[in-house]
Amino acid sequence: MACGPIAVFHNTSIFVLFKSPATVANIAQRILGLTAFTMLFIQILLGSFMPKLIDKFGGWIFSFHIFQGVLIYTLIFLHPLAMVFHKYFVHQGFDPFYVFTDICFLCQNSFELLYSLGKLAFWFITISVLAGLFRTATPWMRVNWRKLHLLNYVSFMLIAIHSFFLGTDIGTFPFSFIHMPAIIIITCLTVYKLSKYVWATLKTH
Repeated sequence: MACGPIAVFHNTSIFVLFKSPATVANIAQRILGLTAFTMLFIQILLGSFMPKLIDKFGGWIFSFHIFQGVLIYTLIFLHPLAMVFHKYFVHQGFDPFYVFTDICFLCQNSFELLYSLGKLAFWFITISVLAGLFRTATPWMRVNWRKLHLLNYVSFMLIAIHSFFLGTDIGTFPFSFIHMPAIIIITCLTVYKLSKYVWATLKTH
């Protein structure tokens, strides 16, 4: 978990660490983003092998999974919130609607598209977290919550693209040892899950 903060501080001179509120907001945004990425990677792995892990280590694994999910969502929410304050401190206005909801697909430039991928991932994760928390709230949720929870895989891939092109610390030790391997592992896991689902669907027809 500490790989992200270590990478950020490695790239940040101690002389500018608390130079201005904008600098503090930027550092917080980077730390929150890298930490959330690492924890989401672990969270998806835990969820993918949950039945086997519960059999081996006990039911506390599931409780930990839920606790970590809430914590990850908090970090993911705080990541763009830090951007809201950073833009405010550099005199670009206070506009949370732009940071959280202004999503474009035919964007004026590539950076706006990459920001939009991050925003889309935020809302997909919001749906996934709510599905997990309220999985027994209604009969429909009991049947379909797992399908909504699979949005975590989509969110991770969107975040991977978002971080690859916008992240300023992803190539810095020690986070560099986590970023690309995590993307490769989750990509392979996603392909495996998808092929398994397609095969099961074909067999039923």
